[in-house]
Amino acid sequence: MAEKSYLVAGLGNIGAEYALTRHNIGFIILDAWAQASNISFETRRYGDLAADSVKGRKFYLLKPSTYMNLSGNAVRYWLQELEIPIENLIVICDDINLPFGTVRMRQAGSNGGHNGLGNIESILETRQYSRIRVGVGHDFSVGGQIDFVLGGFSPEQTSELPQIAARVASGVKTWAFVGAQKAMTELNTKPESLENAPSQ
Repeated sequence: MAEKSYLVAGLGNIGAEYALTRHNIGFIILDAWAQASNISFETRRYGDLAADSVKGRKFYLLKPSTYMNLSGNAVRYWLQELEIPIENLIVICDDINLPFGTVRMRQAGSNGGHNGLGNIESILETRQYSRIRVGVGHDFSVGGQIDFVLGGFSPEQTSELPQIAARVASGVKTWAFVGAQKAMTELNTKPESLENAPSQ
């Protein structure tokens, strides 16, 4: 029996200047997943792609090279290329409306003003796909949103990123093996270790 396949798209911007910024939390999480699973990304059309086989499931990890605002082009291409149905797509992105370290998974919904999700919604012509939003905090003044999301994490937050990445990767696997409801229960509760984490 062929492995059941999933596309896990982590959103971010390519380039060293963006590597560890808040907007790149999707890339950061997929990089941690790949490192933990001892797999490597290959540069392919519209992005870097890695594949992780786990107990009869294959997870294709995608880091789009299209820049955040055009993420939908990469997602659509690889859904078609790998013949993965949209119900097996999950997108990981940052969320400035959530405190740092808070994770929210949904099976569908609005883009909430996130340019990457907005482009995916536009290109796929649907809101019916799973997404995981990872809180990066919101400690910025009026007009400071762009500088904030393109800024780096504090040392304290950086130390928490491996734990957050592991939680999200585990949640994605739960989603694939057990279902969305179980994954949302697992992910949408903030761990005690992050309850008092700084918001900036």
